[in-house]
Amino acid sequence: MTAPNWITTPLTADLLRGAQDLERTANGLLPHRLPAWARAQCADPQLATAESKPSGVRLAFHTTAGAVELDVFRTKMDLRGLPPRPDGCFDLVIDGELSAQARTSGGDVHVADPVTGAVETTSGPHCTLRFTGLPPGAKDVEIWLPHNERVELGALRTDAPVQRAPDRGKRVWLHHGSSISQGSNAASITGIWPMVAASLGGVELINLGLGGSALLDPFTARTLRDTPADVISVKLGINLANADLMRLRAFGPAVHGFLDTIREGHPATPLLVVSPIFCPIQEDTPGPVAFDLDAIREGELRFVATGDPAERAAGKLTLKVIREELARIVRERADARLSYLDGLELYGEADFAELPMPDRLHPDAAAHRRIGERFAKLAFGPGGPFWS
Repeated sequence: MTAPNWITTPLTADLLRGAQDLERTANGLLPHRLPAWARAQCADPQLATAESKPSGVRLAFHTTAGAVELDVFRTKMDLRGLPPRPDGCFDLVIDGELSAQARTSGGDVHVADPVTGAVETTSGPHCTLRFTGLPPGAKDVEIWLPHNERVELGALRTDAPVQRAPDRGKRVWLHHGSSISQGSNAASITGIWPMVAASLGGVELINLGLGGSALLDPFTARTLRDTPADVISVKLGINLANADLMRLRAFGPAVHGFLDTIREGHPATPLLVVSPIFCPIQEDTPGPVAFDLDAIREGELRFVATGDPAERAAGKLTLKVIREELARIVRERADARLSYLDGLELYGEADFAELPMPDRLHPDAAAHRRIGERFAKLAFGPGGPFWS
């Protein structure tokens, strides 16, 4: 077989969608989902890890190419005592349909001790992802980056020239949420629930799902304010309970301030507040949430809420308390374009019985699909706040 006559195309901002910022590193081009000014306002390692995992970021171009190669350098996180997490998966989408997948290898692999926090790192080479046998003729090609690994992009090679993908006139859906929105426990990026919903809703997704970091931060609200969008949703609450970050007294005003900031840039944009899905460990028990060390000693990843249910009387947050407060806030704000969606309509107690969370905190791949399908129906379907 004759080797392709490769054309190398420089990676520039016009070929990438879903990123707020692009950083040149020694290993390539690093997409960020928060802008540099926002990152500078918080030195939290959890946030830095979450925002640099490119959930919803993709290369998008128009081409007649039959073969594509992409050099990448990945950074992977594992936990000592547990099986390695699946390698990051790049999804190739052609004219809107998933066509192929390729997994990462090499790069930096950090293995953290869940008890001591100590981290050991092994380093490997860049890897080359290769997609061949693309259908003939002109086509829109998207290469969706993993939701669960940081990746630095090197050379893009094709056997025919590429052009910036044309604007197909899709509405832009800007979404903010927790690790569940980022995609934890999904099989690949096109299977995370916001991607499922975006595909069914016929919209273009900008995903600001930040694992462990949906904490009503003002810089996140300003990022949402400044990002052009046709419809916006914010899924709030689970991380605030997980982290035991604030009490009820602070929560209500913080939510109001978060929504007020978004409205500064989007005064009439449909805005949907989504409360937490069902999560038994935090329905009535405050955080903080921690690793279940007994489970880890048995080789399983599970989480446990360490608070005392009696502390609700002192204003500690649980998911039930958060849902009630979010519903009240949306109901009482004088905003005709603001809506509320109870997360239990997306994944409730009966869903947990049928599709339990493997780690007690994050839905599995099948549950991600169910949540995405229900969100598409409730938000983008007839009568929904995003229906057009």
